[in-house]
Amino acid sequence: MGRTLSRMTAPGALAQVRHVTPVRPRAARGLVAEVYAGLERDFGMLAPPVILHSPVPPVMAACWLMLAESLLASGTVTRAAKEAVAAEVSAANTCPYCVDVHTATLHALTPSTPPALTPSTPPALTTWARTASTARTASIPPALTTSAAPGESAPPALTSSARTASIPPPGDTVGAELVGVVVTFQYINRMVNVFLGESPLPPNVPRAAHGPAMRLFGRAMRPAARRPVTPGGSLGLLPAAPLPADLGWAAAVPNLGGAFGRAAAVIEEHGRRSVPGEVRELVADRVAAWDGEAPGPGRHWVEEAVAGLSAGHRRAGRLALLTALASYQVDAGVVADFRRAVPDERALVEVTAWASLTAARRVGAWCAAPVRNVSIAE
Repeated sequence: MGRTLSRMTAPGALAQVRHVTPVRPRAARGLVAEVYAGLERDFGMLAPPVILHSPVPPVMAACWLMLAESLLASGTVTRAAKEAVAAEVSAANTCPYCVDVHTATLHALTPSTPPALTPSTPPALTTWARTASTARTASIPPALTTSAAPGESAPPALTSSARTASIPPPGDTVGAELVGVVVTFQYINRMVNVFLGESPLPPNVPRAAHGPAMRLFGRAMRPAARRPVTPGGSLGLLPAAPLPADLGWAAAVPNLGGAFGRAAAVIEEHGRRSVPGEVRELVADRVAAWDGEAPGPGRHWVEEAVAGLSAGHRRAGRLALLTALASYQVDAGVVADFRRAVPDERALVEVTAWASLTAARRVGAWCAAPVRNVSIAE
């Protein structure tokens, strides 16, 4: 069913991607073909947020590893709870495309619930996910429990523990799995804002039909979303790499550590290829001082920031800074300006992927800090 749905939806998925030309399924070879096969098997379709990376196959594999091992892989936290986190993070990042996809999938997994993320999802979880995007409001991931019987799927919503002492201690798998979803969607939301539109539906779908169409989309995604996904199944796509210190929270779950170590190494390598050194330094400094709050309104801040760059690097600096700190402000003009200087599609993917992961890693660091620092006294 997954492959059938994927091939039926592939033309629409390809058409949604803007600024670059994704590899068509029939033309996919090597690493691209392997990632496409994984998407069809485990996600149920050729997801545009992943295939938009296909002009740079290793970077596409890096995106897929993060998504597969954080959102899809079976673990302590249920898929429905992860979908709720994905939707909340996407809302905070002004990414309506991802909000639609992951809210629809969540509702398909919990069909008896009203069209809201609560009460089917624990309030502690949605509150945490909603506030994780800024350092000022980030808090300890909620303690969650599940009571699936042997041989049964975990229940669609995890329940928050009322005992303070059950907050996940350092190294806890629940905290790591939740932070993993946050970091993945901090990355994906930025790439989606640059390369996709506001909705996963075709533009000719009337606004009045949007709700029913998304419910149909969710039901189509339900079979794949309910299937268990073996942790670590995607790791063989990329060579092993050390886990950077700022991603150390992922070490508590081996498949997460493997995915984020590999993804970070690949995206850093390709960032060095296309992001000029002075741009990397500027973005790294700005992101290190960033607390998650919107830098706007407007773009005056980015123009001031790139003024100190050499003239030939300002376009890359503008694109990278906007992608990292205000991806919803990246429009066709910003992309076209960059492409006039660097027409290579690979460079466009590499610059935006590097900037997106740089910002996502910063968010992960402050989300994980309370988990590392919490002291539990019975």
